[in-house]
Amino acid sequence: MSMRIISGFGKSRKLFSPPSITRPTSDRAREGLFSSLISTFSSIEGLHFLDLFAGSGAVGVEALSRGAALVEAVESNPISAKVCEQNFALLNEVSGIGRYRVYNKTTFEYLNHLASTSFEIIFIDPPYDVANTEIEKILKKILTLNLLNINGVIAIERDGKTKNFIWPQGLSEVKVRSYGAGSIHYGVISEPNLKKNG
Repeated sequence: MSMRIISGFGKSRKLFSPPSITRPTSDRAREGLFSSLISTFSSIEGLHFLDLFAGSGAVGVEALSRGAALVEAVESNPISAKVCEQNFALLNEVSGIGRYRVYNKTTFEYLNHLASTSFEIIFIDPPYDVANTEIEKILKKILTLNLLNINGVIAIERDGKTKNFIWPQGLSEVKVRSYGAGSIHYGVISEPNLKKNG
């Protein structure tokens, strides 16, 4: 599957493809994701972006290309993590580009030991066979650690044909957008939690 950077500093650069063990987010879904995010934030510039289950890193690289100040990408498979590093390195020579870090760790290794800042955008794209209960545990951990900025957005890509996961108390779904076989669910910190943390 041929992938490219869609927009920004690295527009049209061809991305390295991971082995078939991953399911890359399609160009169409990435474009839809960033259109939704830009409609929320006006711009990606200066934002902090967390990409869990990063795979090839295509989504995080897109965020960096569009001006994110920091992108942290988490990928447990060492082969995919290496491809992820190669794709971020495509932007190394661009002056003024934001910072990035690639962690070859599981999501929970990262959340339990390495997460140290908050993010305006958290993207979660696990393999479709990852159980909803795991997604819900991740969301609860994000809330516990205050990893999502008060005005931030969580976007979760899932198989559009499977039963939906349940957002934990403190997060509310605001919309769902479908792209082929997959759907992206968007959530924000819910009002009671805003008052508690605000």
